Amino acid sequence: MQVKPLAMFLVMLAGWINRQQQDVIGYLKEENRVLREKFGKRRIILNDEQRRRPAIKGKMLGRRLLEDICCVFSPATILKWHSRLVAQKYDGSKYRREPDRPRIARALEDLIVRIASENPSWGYYQIEGQIKSLGYKVSRTTIG
Repeated sequence: MQVKPLAMFLVMLAGWINRQQQDVIGYLKEENRVLREKFGKRRIILNDEQRRRPAIKGKMLGRRLLEDICCVFSPATILKWHSRLVAQKYDGSKYRREPDRPRIARALEDLIVRIASENPSWGYYQIEGQIKSLGYKVSRTTIG
């Protein structure tokens, strides 16, 4: 079986690219080790944007690979940052929800209560009819 020259060239190119990537990764790991030695055990304070970038990249890599390459932050820390980002994305508490319908006027509310207390045998229909005859428009649900 004869190997075609183009296939051989592609295999060599892929191997060379892989070797280059391994060298870059090795350099970055060593650079991280130097920074960790420089900072020691002191806590590194990051802002939200600085946490977001490694969190997104770290989630793509996964815990196993992070354990091999991380030396500045632990894999658990990076994945915790990512889970907080996801939680913030779907957190609806920042949106202020208002009731669907505004309350009725206090005077109208007092009138409904007065009619209901003066006529204890009346139901919502009768109270609604009385309120309508006085010129107000209120539903039975609101009266209830």
